[in-house]
Amino acid sequence: MARSMSLLWGAGSPPCWRVMITLEEKKLQGYKHKLLSFEKGEHKSQEVLDINPRGQLPAFKHGDNILNEPCAACLYLENQFKSQGTKLIPEAPAEQALTYQRMIEGLTLNDKLNLVIYYEWFVPEEERRDSAVRRNRKSLTAELQLWEGYLQKVGAGSYLAGAFSLADAIVFPSVAYAFRFGLSAGRYPKLAKYYTLLKDRASIKASWPPHWLASPHGFDNLKDL
Repeated sequence: MARSMSLLWGAGSPPCWRVMITLEEKKLQGYKHKLLSFEKGEHKSQEVLDINPRGQLPAFKHGDNILNEPCAACLYLENQFKSQGTKLIPEAPAEQALTYQRMIEGLTLNDKLNLVIYYEWFVPEEERRDSAVRRNRKSLTAELQLWEGYLQKVGAGSYLAGAFSLADAIVFPSVAYAFRFGLSAGRYPKLAKYYTLLKDRASIKASWPPHWLASPHGFDNLKDL
Protein backbone atom coordinates (compact mmCIF):
# COMPACT_ATOMS: atom_id res chain seq x y z
CA MET A 1 0.00 0.00 0.00
CA ALA A 2 2.79 2.45 0.86
CA ARG A 3 4.21 2.02 -2.64
CA SER A 4 1.19 3.89 -4.03
CA MET A 5 2.13 6.91 -1.88
CA SER A 6 4.54 9.73 -2.70
CA LEU A 7 5.78 12.66 -0.65
CA LEU A 8 7.70 15.75 -1.72
CA TRP A 9 9.21 17.27 1.42
CA GLY A 10 11.68 19.72 2.87
CA ALA A 11 14.06 18.91 5.72
CA GLY A 12 13.31 20.56 9.06
CA SER A 13 9.86 21.70 7.97
CA PRO A 14 7.35 20.99 10.78
CA PRO A 15 4.47 20.57 8.27
CA CYS A 16 6.45 17.90 6.38
CA TRP A 17 7.65 16.24 9.57
CA ARG A 18 4.07 15.81 10.82
CA VAL A 19 3.17 13.71 7.79
CA MET A 20 6.38 11.69 8.01
CA ILE A 21 5.83 10.87 11.70
CA THR A 22 2.28 9.76 10.93
CA LEU A 23 3.45 7.55 8.06
CA GLU A 24 5.97 5.92 10.39
CA GLU A 25 3.40 5.42 13.16
CA LYS A 26 0.98 3.79 10.70
CA LYS A 27 3.74 1.38 9.54
CA LEU A 28 3.63 2.80 6.01
CA GLN A 29 7.36 2.74 5.38
CA GLY A 30 8.42 2.25 1.77
CA TYR A 31 6.51 5.18 0.30
CA LYS A 32 8.19 7.13 -2.49
CA HIS A 33 9.69 10.40 -1.32
CA LYS A 34 11.90 13.18 -2.61
CA LEU A 35 13.77 15.75 -0.55
CA LEU A 36 13.60 19.25 -2.01
CA SER A 37 15.55 22.39 -1.10
CA PHE A 38 13.77 25.49 0.16
CA GLU A 39 16.99 27.46 -0.29
CA LYS A 40 17.07 26.62 -4.00
CA GLY A 41 13.38 27.41 -4.40
CA GLU A 42 12.55 23.84 -5.37
CA HIS A 43 9.23 24.05 -3.52
CA LYS A 44 8.13 26.42 -6.32
CA SER A 45 9.13 23.99 -9.08
CA GLN A 46 6.63 22.67 -11.60
CA GLU A 47 6.96 19.24 -10.01
CA VAL A 48 5.47 20.63 -6.80
CA LEU A 49 2.98 22.97 -8.48
CA ASP A 50 1.51 20.04 -10.39
CA ILE A 51 0.49 18.56 -7.02
CA ASN A 52 0.22 21.64 -4.83
CA PRO A 53 -0.62 24.85 -6.73
CA ARG A 54 0.30 26.87 -3.62
CA GLY A 55 3.94 25.92 -4.13
CA GLN A 56 4.29 24.63 -0.59
CA LEU A 57 5.57 21.47 1.03
CA PRO A 58 4.56 18.82 1.83
CA ALA A 59 2.98 17.62 -1.40
CA PHE A 60 1.47 14.18 -0.68
CA LYS A 61 -0.32 11.70 -2.93
CA HIS A 62 -1.95 8.35 -2.26
CA GLY A 63 -2.97 6.93 -5.60
CA ASP A 64 -5.05 9.69 -7.17
CA ASN A 65 -5.78 11.34 -3.83
CA ILE A 66 -3.86 14.53 -3.11
CA LEU A 67 -3.49 15.96 0.40
CA ASN A 68 -1.16 18.90 0.84
CA GLU A 69 -2.39 20.23 4.18
CA PRO A 70 -0.51 18.26 6.87
CA CYS A 71 -3.44 17.90 9.27
CA ALA A 72 -5.63 16.70 6.42
CA ALA A 73 -3.00 14.18 5.34
CA CYS A 74 -2.51 12.92 8.91
CA LEU A 75 -6.25 12.52 9.50
CA TYR A 76 -6.63 10.78 6.15
CA LEU A 77 -3.86 8.30 6.95
CA GLU A 78 -5.34 7.52 10.35
CA ASN A 79 -8.81 6.98 8.91
CA GLN A 80 -7.65 4.89 5.95
CA PHE A 81 -5.36 2.68 8.06
CA LYS A 82 -7.12 2.55 11.42
CA SER A 83 -6.19 -1.06 12.14
CA GLN A 84 -2.54 -0.64 11.16
CA GLY A 85 0.25 0.62 13.39
CA THR A 86 -0.45 3.06 16.22
CA LYS A 87 -4.03 4.16 16.84
CA LEU A 88 -3.71 7.93 16.62
CA ILE A 89 -7.27 9.07 17.37
CA PRO A 90 -8.61 7.82 20.72
CA GLU A 91 -12.12 6.35 20.94
CA ALA A 92 -13.00 7.87 24.33
CA PRO A 93 -14.84 11.18 23.76
CA ALA A 94 -12.80 13.20 26.27
CA GLU A 95 -9.44 12.05 24.88
CA GLN A 96 -10.63 12.39 21.30
CA ALA A 97 -11.81 15.95 21.95
CA LEU A 98 -8.50 16.84 23.58
CA THR A 99 -6.58 15.31 20.66
CA TYR A 100 -8.42 17.41 18.10
CA GLN A 101 -8.13 20.54 20.25
CA ARG A 102 -4.36 20.22 20.70
CA MET A 103 -3.87 19.35 17.02
CA ILE A 104 -5.44 22.59 15.87
CA GLU A 105 -3.85 24.66 18.63
CA GLY A 106 -0.50 23.29 17.52
CA LEU A 107 -0.88 25.19 14.25
CA THR A 108 -1.11 28.45 16.19
CA LEU A 109 2.11 27.59 18.05
CA ASN A 110 3.86 26.99 14.74
CA ASP A 111 2.59 30.24 13.23
CA LYS A 112 3.83 32.25 16.21
CA LEU A 113 7.23 30.57 16.07
CA ASN A 114 7.54 31.47 12.40
CA LEU A 115 6.66 35.12 13.04
CA VAL A 116 9.65 35.39 15.38
CA ILE A 117 12.18 33.11 13.71
CA TYR A 118 11.54 34.23 10.15
CA TYR A 119 10.46 37.84 10.65
CA GLU A 120 13.29 39.20 8.51
CA TRP A 121 12.57 36.58 5.84
CA PHE A 122 8.85 37.39 5.64
CA VAL A 123 8.96 41.16 6.02
CA PRO A 124 10.77 43.46 3.54
CA GLU A 125 13.46 45.59 5.19
CA GLU A 126 11.61 48.85 4.65
CA GLU A 127 8.52 47.48 6.41
CA ARG A 128 10.25 46.08 9.50
CA ARG A 129 9.45 47.67 12.84
CA ASP A 130 10.99 47.12 16.25
CA SER A 131 7.48 47.34 17.71
CA ALA A 132 6.38 44.41 15.55
CA VAL A 133 9.37 42.34 16.66
CA ARG A 134 8.53 43.02 20.31
CA ARG A 135 4.86 42.25 19.75
CA ASN A 136 5.65 38.95 18.01
CA ARG A 137 8.05 37.87 20.73
CA LYS A 138 5.54 38.77 23.45
CA SER A 139 2.84 36.79 21.67
CA LEU A 140 5.11 33.76 21.29
CA THR A 141 6.12 33.93 24.97
CA ALA A 142 2.44 33.86 25.98
CA GLU A 143 1.83 30.93 23.63
CA LEU A 144 4.75 28.94 25.05
CA GLN A 145 3.56 29.60 28.59
CA LEU A 146 0.14 28.30 27.57
CA TRP A 147 1.70 25.01 26.45
CA GLU A 148 3.73 24.85 29.66
CA GLY A 149 0.39 25.02 31.48
CA TYR A 150 -1.13 22.28 29.35
CA LEU A 151 1.81 19.98 30.03
CA GLN A 152 1.67 20.78 33.75
CA LYS A 153 -1.70 19.03 33.81
CA VAL A 154 -0.71 15.76 32.14
CA GLY A 155 0.58 12.82 34.13
CA ALA A 156 4.20 11.72 34.25
CA GLY A 157 5.15 9.95 31.03
CA SER A 158 1.89 11.00 29.39
CA TYR A 159 1.55 12.70 26.05
CA LEU A 160 -0.65 15.64 25.11
CA ALA A 161 -3.92 13.69 25.19
CA GLY A 162 -3.01 10.52 27.08
CA ALA A 163 -1.45 7.92 24.79
CA PHE A 164 0.59 9.05 21.79
CA SER A 165 -1.83 10.56 19.27
CA LEU A 166 -2.09 12.79 16.24
CA ALA A 167 -1.84 15.72 18.65
CA ASP A 168 1.76 14.71 19.33
CA ALA A 169 2.51 14.07 15.65
CA ILE A 170 1.33 17.62 14.90
CA VAL A 171 2.79 19.48 17.89
CA PHE A 172 6.13 17.77 18.51
CA PRO A 173 7.84 19.10 15.34
CA SER A 174 7.08 22.67 16.45
CA VAL A 175 8.42 22.00 19.94
CA ALA A 176 11.57 20.47 18.48
CA TYR A 177 11.89 23.48 16.20
CA ALA A 178 11.67 25.83 19.17
CA PHE A 179 14.53 24.07 20.95
CA ARG A 180 16.53 23.92 17.70
CA PHE A 181 16.30 27.71 17.66
CA GLY A 182 17.52 28.13 21.21
CA LEU A 183 14.46 27.93 23.47
CA SER A 184 15.55 27.74 27.12
CA ALA A 185 14.88 24.41 28.81
CA GLY A 186 15.29 26.19 32.13
CA ARG A 187 12.48 28.65 31.46
CA TYR A 188 10.23 26.07 29.81
CA PRO A 189 10.87 22.87 31.79
CA LYS A 190 7.61 21.12 30.86
CA LEU A 191 8.18 21.66 27.16
CA ALA A 192 11.75 20.45 27.61
CA LYS A 193 10.53 17.32 29.39
CA TYR A 194 8.00 16.68 26.63
CA TYR A 195 10.73 17.11 24.00
CA THR A 196 12.98 14.66 25.83
CA LEU A 197 10.13 12.15 26.21
CA LEU A 198 9.49 12.07 22.48
CA LYS A 199 12.76 12.73 20.68
CA ASP A 200 13.88 9.09 20.80
CA ARG A 201 10.52 7.60 19.78
CA ALA A 202 11.07 5.34 16.77
CA SER A 203 8.83 7.29 14.38
CA ILE A 204 10.51 10.56 15.30
CA LYS A 205 14.07 9.24 15.08
CA ALA A 206 13.30 7.67 11.70
CA SER A 207 12.05 10.99 10.33
CA TRP A 208 14.51 13.31 12.12
CA PRO A 209 15.68 16.13 9.80
CA PRO A 210 18.89 14.88 8.18
CA HIS A 211 20.71 18.22 8.39
CA TRP A 212 19.97 18.34 12.14
CA LEU A 213 21.87 15.07 12.47
CA ALA A 214 24.77 16.44 10.45
CA SER A 215 24.76 19.72 12.39
CA PRO A 216 23.28 19.10 15.86
CA HIS A 217 23.96 22.62 17.14
CA GLY A 218 21.15 24.95 16.21
CA PHE A 219 20.58 28.69 16.52
CA ASP A 220 19.94 31.20 19.27
CA ASN A 221 16.94 33.17 17.97
CA LEU A 222 14.82 32.21 20.98
CA LYS A 223 17.46 32.05 23.71
CA ASP A 224 16.23 35.21 25.50
CA LEU A 225 12.54 34.43 25.20
